[in-house]
Amino acid sequence: MNNPSELLLDVRNLRVEYNTSRGLFAESRPALRVLDNFDLEVPKGETLGVVGESGCGKTSLAQTIARFVPACGGEIMFEGKNVLEFDKASMRKYRKDMQLVFQNPMSSLNPRMKVRTIVGEPLVTHTNLDRTARVARVSKLLEETGLQSDYMDRYPNELSGGQAQRVVLARALALNPKLLLLDEPTSALDVSVQAQILNLLKKLQNDHNLTYMIISHSLTVVEHISDRIAVLYLGEIVEQGPCGSVFDKPSHPYTQALFSSTPIPDPNHQRQRVNLIGTVPNIAKPPTGCRFHTRCPEAMEICHKVKPQTHTIADQHTSACHLLADSH
Repeated sequence: MNNPSELLLDVRNLRVEYNTSRGLFAESRPALRVLDNFDLEVPKGETLGVVGESGCGKTSLAQTIARFVPACGGEIMFEGKNVLEFDKASMRKYRKDMQLVFQNPMSSLNPRMKVRTIVGEPLVTHTNLDRTARVARVSKLLEETGLQSDYMDRYPNELSGGQAQRVVLARALALNPKLLLLDEPTSALDVSVQAQILNLLKKLQNDHNLTYMIISHSLTVVEHISDRIAVLYLGEIVEQGPCGSVFDKPSHPYTQALFSSTPIPDPNHQRQRVNLIGTVPNIAKPPTGCRFHTRCPEAMEICHKVKPQTHTIADQHTSACHLLADSH
């Protein structure tokens, strides 16, 4: 447990549900609970990597923290204050302190706006800067993200994928935020450009004292940039801890299977592949006990009935699995 004074973000018992009804007269269906009693801590200045298969709740988590998706219960504490209780004025300030960077940079840019307007729009909404000061600020932001000032007069269709992502980052930094929620920030980019963006993110973090939560399918990306990692499965964290510890000693069978699927750029070294059974269960009707037991190659009888407790593997490295009960 981290010192509360060091935490920027503290998510407690968060519950997020989606209504699955198809219409007024359609048969009612149970709500789709994508996050259930979810806890997560992000200390100031840290980069937290969130990984897991599609549908595990990663993007819903980021969008709920950003208040784009409503929560059904729990708390989202930002600098000690519950975001879910914010009024309009508090939310306006929170929007300056927290920025969400979407997965596809092109889809988050207005094709009818020039870059100067896209990056400068937050300054118009949240500051009293005059036009000259806004242009100067936009130029500085573009320079910080690796673009020349003449990019201000370009439209999104005149940008490459990497350039578009730099514009998105410049816009996100316009109001000097404290937290960036990055949803697959490199998935739409070529491999060579991915490395450039990741290095840029590290530089921006150092320059602006930023805190990151990065959602990614790419374990290579997460390992390269993260201080800590949280592994999600069906809306729950099954393992989390310092990045090096989790990658060196993955303790949950799901984490082991996830890591075993990542190729190693060394022809003389191969990972032993862990093959999972079946497919991801319906999140509307999650399995009892351990949610992973329907696919786990090491499932025991207790896994079908009892929810596993969280066990400590090493310093701040925890895992929720019945297999660890005998060794702790």
